[in-house]
Amino acid sequence: MNFDTLDDLRAACRDLPEGDRASAEAAAERQGRLTKPPGSLGRLEELAIWLARWQGRPIPRLDKVEIVVFAGNHGIAARGVSAFPIDVTRQMVANYAAGGAGINKLAEEADAALRVVPLDLDRPTGDFTQGVAMDDADFLAAVTAGYEAVDPETDLFAVGEMGIGNTTAAAALCAALLGGGGSRWVGRGTGIDEAGLARKRSVVDAGLARHEKLVADPLRIAAALGGRELAAMMGATLAARHHGVPMLLDGFVATAAVLPLSRVNADALAHCRAAHVSAEPGHRAALNALGLVPLLDIGMRLGEGTGAAVAMLLARAALACHAGMATFDEAGVAEKTV
Repeated sequence: MNFDTLDDLRAACRDLPEGDRASAEAAAERQGRLTKPPGSLGRLEELAIWLARWQGRPIPRLDKVEIVVFAGNHGIAARGVSAFPIDVTRQMVANYAAGGAGINKLAEEADAALRVVPLDLDRPTGDFTQGVAMDDADFLAAVTAGYEAVDPETDLFAVGEMGIGNTTAAAALCAALLGGGGSRWVGRGTGIDEAGLARKRSVVDAGLARHEKLVADPLRIAAALGGRELAAMMGATLAARHHGVPMLLDGFVATAAVLPLSRVNADALAHCRAAHVSAEPGHRAALNALGLVPLLDIGMRLGEGTGAAVAMLLARAALACHAGMATFDEAGVAEKTV
């Protein structure tokens, strides 16, 4: 799907499928007949029912699981908001290709295919303290690239990101759409010192002041403050919803990336679950604002889709029990009588 205008994108955000209620109800009924006390598998039960709803199968499957990592460079990085230079973005893309990154190892463990999509790495976005990060054409091209990266046949999907400076863009986007300034949303990202933290907060505040008139339009503020990889993650999330593909959200940057969708359509993230809550301080607040309860809280903050990859192991555990456990009738076990 190509988005030629922001109005095209808005329309696509509003016209969303609801998932298969009958499959979810059948999955819930099966959970009630498995040889266990009701609810005793906790959120594994909810995961199985959620997968059933969005796959349209009472017994879901996880044959085709995929993670797509989008990479982009940020002009705002020139303001000294990261501990690393933007050259690291391209270097890490090469590391992914060589199989040497954290996401490579975790995707292998989750039995998930991994793809990396670089987005104009030689052309960083604009410095959002001086102008918009992306004009409409750049923003829509990145959204379209993300949308087209989703295979409709995928059983479970996640996105990851790489981009020096992207926690600054994410913090600015959260501040614009959820309120509060740099002090509320800015964290250390790649590991900046106290001076860098103060500088990063002031950069976010400067961006908010410059673009305050755009805050009422979630898509325009995403273009003004975001990045190509954030826009692509938003497009991929929208595509997953259109195709009925359940999706795990990764960390702070991925959550910030989908905030504009939720502001255009409050139901836009129903097909998503929060894989984890990262150690980046703004992430928990962003999840709370979206009403998303993380599956994991283990102090991760790497990005790249790594938290989502670990949560995929939980999804596989949920499906193993849902599909493989015996029912009370099959096992000849008496059910609860009181």
